[in-house]
Amino acid sequence: MALLSRLRLVTVDVTGTLIAYRGQLGDYYCTAARSAGMPCPGYARMHRSFNAAYAEMARRHPCFGHASRMPAVDWWKTCVRDSFARVRLAGYEYDDGTFEQIFRRIYSVFGTPAPYSVFPDARRFLRWLRTEKVTVGIISNADHRYRDVVLPALGLNQGSEWDFGVFSGVVGVEKPDRRIYEMALEAAGGVAPEEALHVGDSMSKDYAPARAVGMHALLLDRFRTADAERWRRSGAPVLPDLVSAQHWLTTRDPPPTVEEPRTDERD
Repeated sequence: MALLSRLRLVTVDVTGTLIAYRGQLGDYYCTAARSAGMPCPGYARMHRSFNAAYAEMARRHPCFGHASRMPAVDWWKTCVRDSFARVRLAGYEYDDGTFEQIFRRIYSVFGTPAPYSVFPDARRFLRWLRTEKVTVGIISNADHRYRDVVLPALGLNQGSEWDFGVFSGVVGVEKPDRRIYEMALEAAGGVAPEEALHVGDSMSKDYAPARAVGMHALLLDRFRTADAERWRRSGAPVLPDLVSAQHWLTTRDPPPTVEEPRTDERD
C-alpha cells in the first residue's frame, strides 16, 4: 500500500522547498546602501556578515524576538545594523538617518514577493495533496510576514495551497525544536505522527526532528548539496523535487518502524 493512502497530513518547509531567494541576501543589502548614496563592502562579504549577525540574533532573541517580546521590526533592525557593523571599515560608517533609510528599504523589500521565486512544482504538489484529501501544513522558521504577505503574494494561499501554518515568529518555537512539529500535529486536529509526513531540505531542522516525533519525513536536494549523499547513507529518502516526491508517495510503502537518525549536520 502506497504511503499516501496512510497519510492524513503533510507538512512542508518553505525556503528551499517551496520557494527560493532570487540572488544572494548580500545583493539586497548592498543595493539598499547604494540607493542611499553609500558604499558597500561587496556582495559576498555582506552576505557572510548577515549570516553571522542573523545567527547571533537567533541565539540571543530566538523566534524573531518572540520570547523577549521584541517586535519583529526591531529584531530585524538590530540584525541589519549588526550586519553592517561587522563590515565596518573606513567609508562604511552610516549615520542614524542614513541607516534608517537603508533599513527601511531592506525591510520593505523582504515584505514583498520581489526577493523570492516559487519552484515550478510547488503549487501543483500542494494542490494535488489537498485534492487527495490530505491536510497541508506549513512549518517555517519565519516571522508573520511569510504568513500574511509573502506567501499570498507568491500565489501560495491558505485555503487553496495550504490549510494552516506554524511560523516560529508567531508561535515562539522554532525548528529543530520538536515542539513545532507537535504543534502542527495538533493544529491538524490531533493527527497521529505515523499518519503525517514532513518535507524539507535540512537534515537537522526538518528530517531529524520530524522523525524523532514519529512522523515520516522526506528531504529535497534541489541544489545538489554536498551533504545529500551523507543524508542518503543515514537512511533518509532524498529526492530532487516535488514531482519526484509525488511519485514516491504514490508508489512507495512506508517504513515499518520510525527511528531517530544520526546527524552531525550544522545549519
